[in-house]
Amino acid sequence: MPEPTLNYVSCPDASGGHRMAYWQWGDAAAAHVVVCVHGLSRQGRDFDVLAQALVERAAQPVRVVCPDVAGRGRSDWLKDPAGYQIPTYVGDMLALMAQLHGQAPIATLDWVGTSMGGLIGMGLCGTPKLPLPVAVRRLVLNDVGPAIQWEALQRIGTYLGNTGRFDSVQQAADAMWAVSTSFGPHTPGQWLALSQAMVKPLPGGGVTLHYDPSIAVPFRSLTAESAQQGQAALWQLYDNMAAQTLLLRGAQSDLLSAQTASEMTRRGPRARLVEFEGIGHAPTLVAGEQVDVVTGFLLDQKNPP
Repeated sequence: MPEPTLNYVSCPDASGGHRMAYWQWGDAAAAHVVVCVHGLSRQGRDFDVLAQALVERAAQPVRVVCPDVAGRGRSDWLKDPAGYQIPTYVGDMLALMAQLHGQAPIATLDWVGTSMGGLIGMGLCGTPKLPLPVAVRRLVLNDVGPAIQWEALQRIGTYLGNTGRFDSVQQAADAMWAVSTSFGPHTPGQWLALSQAMVKPLPGGGVTLHYDPSIAVPFRSLTAESAQQGQAALWQLYDNMAAQTLLLRGAQSDLLSAQTASEMTRRGPRARLVEFEGIGHAPTLVAGEQVDVVTGFLLDQKNPP
């Protein structure tokens, strides 16, 4: 099985800067770039199956770039935990786009964002006059939208930041599955593959989850009232978007309500909605049906936006 290359980009911040890691698949000189960005406590290797499918199925060369957002995976941890918020991540992605464009000019830019990665994509697509090399052409929002259910945030808050200590990768995988059953059915092999990059070895033996526990600090400052207030700004971003948009939803999602998803088909870019039965928050884009939907949307040359 092919492996991606691990790369880094320097990103500015108020504490002297940090490095963001990213995994690159396919042709490093390809003018078509697909950026895939993970959820809140995940990392870029979540997209291994989708990235390989995109590279194999594309009629023309494609670069698939999967960042580890700051504080996750191989990226630096931020000195100031208050920076673990969407505006920081959007700035980091602009630095990434500039570096990729400098290495080989980008002519076509697509974005796949799961949960938090979708919010970052909305920030990039919905904020006027950002210095992107080219506008995002096609955007996949994976189980996320401008309105996020407070109950889901409360659920996530029960485990976020508890990185733990485990005797083995399998033990860590089992613990992650206990809080991730909403991802839907996976074979043991599929779940272990998704879990391996989620852990790192501890000096005294065993492993721990591969993210900075402090990503929970800004998250825990959220209240029902502040979350509600943020929705207006998110809807404004969404209404500003021009990218052709595919909205994926786990039919049992507790984060993206059916009502919000329906409204997203009528507002802004009028997203095309695809729901997956038997899945909550969020589809992992590993199952064949999910991969087919995303690759078909991003690679279909018969129906350009």
